Amino acid sequence: MPFVQQTGASIYYTDTGDKSLPVIVFAHGFFMDGTMFDRQVERFSDRYRIVCIDARCHGNTETDDDTPFSYWDSADDVLAVMDAAGVESAILGGMSQGGFTMLRVGLTAPERVRGLILISTEAGPSPEEEQPVYLETFTVWDTLGPVDELVNGLAGQIIGDPELEKVWIAKWKSRAGKRIMTAGHCLLSRDDITDRIPEISAPSIVIRGGSDVAIPFERARSLIEKLPNIRAVVEVEGAAHAVNLTHPAVVNDAIEHFLVDIN
Repeated sequence: MPFVQQTGASIYYTDTGDKSLPVIVFAHGFFMDGTMFDRQVERFSDRYRIVCIDARCHGNTETDDDTPFSYWDSADDVLAVMDAAGVESAILGGMSQGGFTMLRVGLTAPERVRGLILISTEAGPSPEEEQPVYLETFTVWDTLGPVDELVNGLAGQIIGDPELEKVWIAKWKSRAGKRIMTAGHCLLSRDDITDRIPEISAPSIVIRGGSDVAIPFERARSLIEKLPNIRAVVEVEGAAHAVNLTHPAVVNDAIEHFLVDIN
């Protein structure tokens, strides 16, 4: 399994498709992992090389729980994976916190970003009124583990599809003992980059679920309005937060149109 050594973490990633093909790099949302993009890999890996990264404290990535990090560090992780994979530039796709990361890659290394697929994400900070609930969630996860009451609520908010919820609840329970609080502090303390979004010149698409309560439209609005080279905004009716997981056909069609547009 491929890993990249970074300060405080050993970053895991998958690499699918012929190495001569143009590249899409995906970064997942909080509590998820790179497998949430399996349906995108299935759809596009015949024409694109697809790299999926497991974020710190998630999936198969090994993290030092005592080393704090920010989404700027996560952006450096993405660039380190690209370096290790021999990828000079790529289209970057990020869902939720993956979007936080990929926007920062766009600001850190714009010359390496050919396009941005932004799914269920925003540019602003964590709302102050939500922080106590999130802190309680992370505390329960780290002390009691992924207990039913916790994961059932998370699955409903993030996924919103009963069959897929069962899959991810089982996955979360299989990882009992993996701590999340360090990533939680990163999530809750993220800086507001809204005013810097106009610096991102790469073409972009924004995709979101019409029933997303984790990042509702009013919080995504400023990102949509400030992206200078936005090609499309796609809202999937009835979809929750992990829209690419629950509604892959619609999302993949939107990505397909975007890829044709920018190529």
